[in-house]
Parts: sequence; C-alpha cells; structure tokens
Amino acid sequence: MSGFRSGFVSIVGRPNAGKSTLLNALVGQKVAIVANQPQTTRTSIQGVATGPDSQIVFLDTPGIHKADTALNKRLMDAVRASLEERDALLFVADASRALEDADRRAVDLARKPEAPVILALNKIDLLRDKALLLPLIEQYKAVHEFAAYIPVCATRKRGLEELRAAIVERLPEGPAYFPEDYVTDQPERFLAAELVREKVLLATRQEVPHSVAVAVDKWEETPRITRIYATIRVEREGQKPIVIGAGGAMLKKIGTLAREEMEKLFGVKVYLDLHVRVQPGWREKRAFLDALDWRTMAVEDEK
Repeated sequence: MSGFRSGFVSIVGRPNAGKSTLLNALVGQKVAIVANQPQTTRTSIQGVATGPDSQIVFLDTPGIHKADTALNKRLMDAVRASLEERDALLFVADASRALEDADRRAVDLARKPEAPVILALNKIDLLRDKALLLPLIEQYKAVHEFAAYIPVCATRKRGLEELRAAIVERLPEGPAYFPEDYVTDQPERFLAAELVREKVLLATRQEVPHSVAVAVDKWEETPRITRIYATIRVEREGQKPIVIGAGGAMLKKIGTLAREEMEKLFGVKVYLDLHVRVQPGWREKRAFLDALDWRTMAVEDEK
C-alpha cells in the first residue's frame, strides 16, 4: 500500500483536558467513558481510527497528576509506559484554562520520548474571545517546541480533520495493523463495567468520585438477550445509600442509563443486574487492583 501511513499515538495531558472525549471523536464511536471527575480513565485504552490512506492506533491514558495512592501510582505508571516506543504523542490541553505549573510539569513528562509531540488545544468553544488562543500558544511554545499547534473542540467535532492530518503527516509509511472495522482492544465485559462506572460518576457527581469500582461478575449470552451481572463497589458504608438512592431510585437510574447505552454499543438486548457492596480502602490494596485489570475482570472479595 504505497503511501499508506500507520503508527501508534499516545494521548496525554492533565486531568479533565478532554482526552477521552477527543479519542471517541477521532475514532468515531465511544471507546472510553467520559465524566467531569479527574482520573475517570484508569487504564490505557486503545482506539483505532482507519482512513483510506492511514491507520492511527491511539492510546488514551489517565491524566497526569500527583500519585498519592496505590491506584494513582498505577495510573501514572500507565502514563509513563504509554510514552515508550510511540510514533507520535498528542498532548491535550484545556484551552479555556490558563497555563499553570502543573501544565508545565505535564509537558515536561511528555516531551522526553524521541517522538514528535502535537499540541491539541481542546475546549475552544469555551473561549469567548478566540484571540486568546494566540498568547496561549506562545506560552506553550515557551515551554516546548511542539510539532504542531491545533485548536479543537472534541464535543462539537471542530478541528478534527486538521488534527488528523497533522498526526498522519508525522507517521511513517507502513501497513494497517488492524482490520478496517476494528476500533478497540477492550473486551465487552470491560466496556460494560466502564459504562456502569460512568453512569455512577455522572449520577452521583462529587459524592463518590474516586471511590467507585465496577466489575462484571457474570456474563450470559443467548440468541435473544445478553445478561450482565455486575457489582458496584464503594469504599465507605455511607457511600452505599448514595449509590442506591431512596427506594433504589438512584441504582435504577444508573442501571437504566448503562443498559440503554450497552444496547446501542453492543447491538443486542441487554438485561443488567446491579448490586452495591462496600470494599473498604480498595484503592490501596494491590490484590484488588490486580483483580480489576480489564484483562481478567474477575474480582474476589478479601477474606
């Protein structure tokens, strides 16, 4: 395939910059959950965008942040691993937010690999005066000489073609690594668990942001319906009634929203059974974090 370009591109940046939303927009469908809370993404998520003359294998990563728990240390390990052996890096920044020291430290981490780094200034729709982009670009340029500076709005899909072109231009010629209809490496069990977690985050907002883990306990497929049994785990007893709600109303809302999106994503009728349990301090327990890995999706309660 003469002239066909392909390569691996890691998406990095601070929390809440819109990395996952941008990944979904570039791939063309939802492969990563989205919420306003920091560190919504907990694993490295692969999404593949294939065009007539290129294939970009994106790797979404957790936001660059201070690692103060065992879970957060794992998130930062995932970020650092994503920087190795990449053809290019896509650094996503919130264009509506002033450049801070935390942004400078994040850029410093991202510029270490021997790969071009493209700056995507996201959320430009939040800027009342687009002229503010120019001084912001100059500020980022003073921190690092990026390969390209592309203003985008992931939610409204603005600037995506320019961004794709800037990425493809910097990829080597090569074959497609995956079939044309391949979009992600994540199994459906993991996607189902993540969709439930997303709905918990969106429904409960700031009340249980980082204290939620979701695992699929049982998965049954029949020609007519897929039955999914999952457990939502929280860290404290006081968080359980928040997730369940009065008369189970909150849990029902979470289940309905998650089930409806699963049916759209998987293309099948879904029966979703949710339960809530308390797992104290799970973010600091290595065995539990190991069990939450999407490659196994098997969670065992500690004895």
